[in-house]
Amino acid sequence: MTIRTILVDDEKLAIQGLQLRLEAFDDVEVIDTCSNGREAIRKIKTQKPDLVFLDIQMPGFDGFSVVKGIMEIEPPLIVFVTAYAEHAIRAFEANAVNYLMKPVDEDRLADTVERVRIRLAEKKGAEEADKLLGVLSEVAPDKAEEFADSESESSERFERLINVKDRGQIFRVEVDSIEHIEAAGDYMCIYTGDNSLILRETMKDLERRLDPRKFQRVHRSTIVNLNQVRQVKPHTNGECFLVLDSGAEVKVSRSYRDVVARFVH
Repeated sequence: MTIRTILVDDEKLAIQGLQLRLEAFDDVEVIDTCSNGREAIRKIKTQKPDLVFLDIQMPGFDGFSVVKGIMEIEPPLIVFVTAYAEHAIRAFEANAVNYLMKPVDEDRLADTVERVRIRLAEKKGAEEADKLLGVLSEVAPDKAEEFADSESESSERFERLINVKDRGQIFRVEVDSIEHIEAAGDYMCIYTGDNSLILRETMKDLERRLDPRKFQRVHRSTIVNLNQVRQVKPHTNGECFLVLDSGAEVKVSRSYRDVVARFVH
């Protein structure tokens, strides 16, 4: 698989240096470069790369503005590259794959490319499984129902308690008490209505531990406990908000609107 990549940086030498280092990876293809945020948004929307190496501090539209500007499409994986360490937290809040300091260290770059490969492979696997189940539902609905039943029978493999080490303490969290979960890089923010805890784990790994009949992804960076949804509020462009028992509102993106269908009868 070729990882189609765009480099965004207002410093020409920085782009040339990163492009040179990426030549070491046979599966990474740099399809374009951009020198400012507005150009980056346009090219990302039209060329739909798999991966973007994105500088944070640029004149006009900075890196975080670029991320906001592409939210209407299925965004690519983002790796922030910058000379300023203080942006690290915001980078992970933007669900970046990684955060690289200039000048880019070769070992850190190799680790980042490996993370990208894993993320893309997981995404492709999930998409193929969904397509297969969709076809099965159309041509053999009885078989699809059998598959769903077998999934229900294996629900005992899902977690009932999750141990979370946070601020030097270990908390035992009942899964049913979790209201929603938000991703911040390789960390998960777990909300239980009256509390929030940080767990170092990827979204994909955590999803495998949770019963999909109760917990569903409603955004690329958000999982919701469906049993704690009390209201659906329509929004623009096919999106909506779920109002949870605590009163918190969680946005459902168009890509996951099929989750809402179970609440509409």
